[in-house]
Amino acid sequence: MRVLILNGPNLNLLGTREVEKYGLASLDEIERSLVQEGEELGVEVVCVQTDHEGSLIHEIHEARGLFDGIVLNPGGLAHSSVALLDAVLAVSIPVVEVHITNTQARESFRRGSLVARGVWGRLEGMGPLGYRWALKALVEHLKTRIKH
Repeated sequence: MRVLILNGPNLNLLGTREVEKYGLASLDEIERSLVQEGEELGVEVVCVQTDHEGSLIHEIHEARGLFDGIVLNPGGLAHSSVALLDAVLAVSIPVVEVHITNTQARESFRRGSLVARGVWGRLEGMGPLGYRWALKALVEHLKTRIKH
């Protein structure tokens, strides 16, 4: 089983960007912990980050046939990208959307996610731990699908 961890714009700045909101953990630290968690779960985890909407869409398209599931933090694109939603819908791969902060407690323009309409599940406001829980939930979901 293979899972793609896909991070969008500005997430490469974790650990230094608005640490009062996003915490001190760097994206590299988060990704290393997810690869390790994947090993413990018997799952190969591949991590990709890009600041470009088109690259995110390309990675989702390329995931077809290569990955069983995707953990996606689209960053600010969650609130504005119909194209990203369309990519999620087009590939028929279970996706869990993750946000480090609680978007419902932030600015009004961050409270809605277009991407949420196409995902299997969503976690937000749990800091970097949300990635781990998203990975575990996705793997359990995928195991259930394989059994049937």
